[in-house]
Amino acid sequence: MAEEQTSGRGRGDHGWHSARSQGIYCSVILRPALAPADVLVLSLAAGLAVREAVAEVIASTNADALEKAKSQFKPPHLDLRWPNDVLLNGKKFAGLLTELTAEATRVRYAVLGVGLNINQSSFPAELDGVATSLRIEAGHKFSRVELAAGLLKSLDREYRSLLSGGAQTRDAILRRFELHSSYARGRRVLVDENGGFEGITAGLDARGFLLVETANGMRTVISGGVRALD
Repeated sequence: MAEEQTSGRGRGDHGWHSARSQGIYCSVILRPALAPADVLVLSLAAGLAVREAVAEVIASTNADALEKAKSQFKPPHLDLRWPNDVLLNGKKFAGLLTELTAEATRVRYAVLGVGLNINQSSFPAELDGVATSLRIEAGHKFSRVELAAGLLKSLDREYRSLLSGGAQTRDAILRRFELHSSYARGRRVLVDENGGFEGITAGLDARGFLLVETANGMRTVISGGVRALD
């Protein structure tokens, strides 16, 4: 874990703004008994783990706030954007990056990088409008220690389940990702792959890749980023 990154990055060598002592910036080394083709499911499971950990902390914090205020409070809306972003109220607040060293049939190790915007009160001008933090959306600061502990516990649950559950568990991960993602089905998107194309998302295939129905038929998104058009 790091207090700050001077060269933080995400997918496609995009930068990741890592304000000192404001977020959670960590890398987890995993040695899964998986084929390289199955690593995408691991990344999707990690996204679910981040969502679950944050949802638990928000629920706990809001319960205390409601008891004190005796008023209604609408919690921030959590969403998953394929393949590796977690959104709060439509803006990006967390990203994941999975990199691996592998042989033809097995993964030697994978490094799962996770960046969460927790207590930032503002962002640089180029990120304003697309990035947010838990503090901005919820209206108060959060304990990074509590969130980091919850994140590691949630990752551990998802990881153990993935490795021990077989094909049925992997299918369940894909179904859960679709359930918690407004981007997985019925969303008009722009995909920055192979020159870029537009279409409507049609769920995940058996490997976890995103399906997009275009004017020229169904296409499978392998690695491109996805942006909503509606």
